[in-house]
Amino acid sequence: MKPFLLSSSLLLALSLSLLLPLSASRAAPPPPHIIFVMADDMGWGQTGYRGHPLLKTPHLDAMAANGLRFDRFYAGGPVCSPTRAAVLTGRSPDRTGVLQHGYALRLQEKTIAQALKGAGYVTGHFGKWHLNGHRGPGVPILAGDAYNPGKFGFDEWVSVSNFFDLNPLLSRSGKVEEFQGDSSAIAVAEAVKFLEKHRAGGRPMFAVIWDGSPHSPFKAAPADKAAFAGLDENSANHYGELVALDRSVGTLRQKLRDFGLAENTLLVFCSDNGGLPAIQPSTVGHLRGFKASLFEGGLRVPGIIEWPAVIKPRVTDTPASVMDLFPTVADIVGLPAGSLIQPLDGQSLRPLFARETGARNRPIGFRFEKKRAFIDDRFKLSTENLESGKFELFDLSADPRETRDVTAENPAAAQRLREQFLAWNAGVDASFAGKDYPEGRLVPADPTPIAWNRVPAYQPYLATWKDRWEYASVLKAAPKTDLAQPSPSPSTP
Repeated sequence: MKPFLLSSSLLLALSLSLLLPLSASRAAPPPPHIIFVMADDMGWGQTGYRGHPLLKTPHLDAMAANGLRFDRFYAGGPVCSPTRAAVLTGRSPDRTGVLQHGYALRLQEKTIAQALKGAGYVTGHFGKWHLNGHRGPGVPILAGDAYNPGKFGFDEWVSVSNFFDLNPLLSRSGKVEEFQGDSSAIAVAEAVKFLEKHRAGGRPMFAVIWDGSPHSPFKAAPADKAAFAGLDENSANHYGELVALDRSVGTLRQKLRDFGLAENTLLVFCSDNGGLPAIQPSTVGHLRGFKASLFEGGLRVPGIIEWPAVIKPRVTDTPASVMDLFPTVADIVGLPAGSLIQPLDGQSLRPLFARETGARNRPIGFRFEKKRAFIDDRFKLSTENLESGKFELFDLSADPRETRDVTAENPAAAQRLREQFLAWNAGVDASFAGKDYPEGRLVPADPTPIAWNRVPAYQPYLATWKDRWEYASVLKAAPKTDLAQPSPSPSTP
């Protein structure tokens, strides 16, 4: 019997048929959808998974149980606007000109929304913005606002200038709309509409949902605050807002499953700064300090990243911050290096998704007014007044409540961190002066924060809005004749 011989062409065809499934399996996975959710004034201790004595957060607990839960996650600063700038740029807020609440993000900065839009993503912002230089209770952002979300890479936006509560006014890409219901539910509902609209379009989606809760003034639905009847009125409403916020996270997660998007969606939850001092029970999990402080209670916030296709559930003590989010996404998506302005203050967390990576090796720096803090894996260098020259060193591993200065026991660590901090601080000063931009200076100059009711473009709305509960006290107390135009920003504090 003659042996059966295969022709060279048949052998090649068989080889290719065997290789094709293997090469297909090695093809790059589709880029993930990306959603950032951020609470407003939610403290580190205000979740069920941290054992809060009264508040139940079943949906955040479920997200934490299914993702990477950070027990040392930090805001970008101890108040709202700075953290929002840090999320969008990956940089210390002072580098971007956002020194305090109500400062505008510089138009010369590069944002994650711009970068992802350039990479083919469709982008949307929903909720609180607070990067347009306006102060006061949140109002719809007007189409002519030079610092509206669209100027920073968002294709669609349903946004408000600052905090917002029940039955708010928001702006849909510049058009004022009145909404009914809880602010958390409204922001998520608009984001869900965005996801539903674009999910069949073949493009990855990036959505930013910045809530207005549980920021004051505290307004919760009766059912949401019923469990807190024994608390004072502000505390009961505050915690009621968190009940609604948690429920909105549950709505979002369920919609992602309903749409078939959950598996390949990178979903991040955090808060913009630490908790509030006048709310009981404690908002900060017994850490030291509160909002506007650079102690842990003012900076450490809930932090969860869920991505079922990639992340296996666990808890990490590795320090991380909102400044890491842009570098992480850039690493995952493969964004060009030029998408981010240097120097960055964040670093990619992508390796941490698979395993513990050991020491962070890049300290996290904070500036607020005259206060400074500089955190590495174990130690934290801190001063309440940079001009005093007095620093304290805290061992966060042994003493997370920052009760004892350990400089004397750890002089080498104190000296090392002080030298690193001074170099970093000088670099931030240079960034604030505009040295990081191609022009080497600010173009245009920073606008001075201004109350929105003193901005000329809002004057036609004052008569209509004066009887709305969220604006009444502001509009009745403020003179209507002061229409001062923004002026250049003050120097570094």
